[in-house]
Amino acid sequence: MHDDILVGLVGFGMAGRVFHAPVIERVHGLRLAAIVQRTGDTAERFYPDARIVRSVDDLLADERIRLVVIATPNASHATLAQQCLEAGRHVVIDKPFATSAAEAAALVDAARRCRRVLSVFQNRRWDGDFLTVQQLIEQQTCGRLVLLESRFERYRPSLRGTWREQPEPGAGILFDLGSHLVDQALSLFGLPEAVAGDVRVERDNAVVDDAFDVTLHYPGHRVLLRATMLTTAPGPRFVVQGTAGAYVKFHLDPQEARLAAGDAAGRFWDQEPRERWGTLSRAAGDGIESESLPTEAGDYRLYYANVRDAIWGTAALAVTPEQALDVIRILELARRSSDERRTLGVAGDGQ
Repeated sequence: MHDDILVGLVGFGMAGRVFHAPVIERVHGLRLAAIVQRTGDTAERFYPDARIVRSVDDLLADERIRLVVIATPNASHATLAQQCLEAGRHVVIDKPFATSAAEAAALVDAARRCRRVLSVFQNRRWDGDFLTVQQLIEQQTCGRLVLLESRFERYRPSLRGTWREQPEPGAGILFDLGSHLVDQALSLFGLPEAVAGDVRVERDNAVVDDAFDVTLHYPGHRVLLRATMLTTAPGPRFVVQGTAGAYVKFHLDPQEARLAAGDAAGRFWDQEPRERWGTLSRAAGDGIESESLPTEAGDYRLYYANVRDAIWGTAALAVTPEQALDVIRILELARRSSDERRTLGVAGDGQ
């Protein structure tokens, strides 16, 4: 038996309200005990049993809080994480882990020195479509892999005036959605041999990147990562191309939409509806046979359950700070590749 881990959440914007708080609340062994909301009363209305404080210092003054979740603007991630680690707390940071590899490396060192669990919220490793892709690749259902495409494509032509659209460290779509796409690729295949990036601005009046194409070079196959905010006809979320078949999957994992809608029945993790399943096409004699393939059930609770177990000392941490550092390194290489218009090896050598 283990005591419940009391959790303090820093920030109650979309990340804190939609992704972190409702998931934490539904993981046995975690208890959302305090929320830092600098102004307003929305956190109190959503979570009347949690103590609402106005600063991180006030949160850390409560020695019962063992895990701090940082869901603030990207530029503040490293400073707040460092403060909480030094105060003896375990820490989860919403992606991106940091705004530079130098910041990320300092956090890795701090977690080791303080002997605390440190992780980044890569919840999309527990997307149902990604779990399906992972299984197909592991089982070589499509034969030997030659190409994986992974995309986040949206239509948001108007700027919203948020901090993500301002020219500050960690802003822009590469460090936002790119953090998820790169993490998924690295969790499947490890570090690539080389990176080629095209990071750009597409929307009128935008001042930070809002689109990218990144190619990761692996021996025998390629991974193509793409995101844009300016398409009315989104392509597939995933394409798996192999020597003997292909899997094509449209639509985003439904957990985000269900959490944002606040499903009163709590069916956030129900299996994806049949009409959203992907299509598996395989060679059959002289022809091709296609079928709808059920999507694996996604479950963001599994991320926090693993963090809980790592704090209890009963499981290895699934999303490690060292992995998070690798993601930031690849994102920086993608940006540098785009600026220099050349492919870069992961060690920084030109290819």
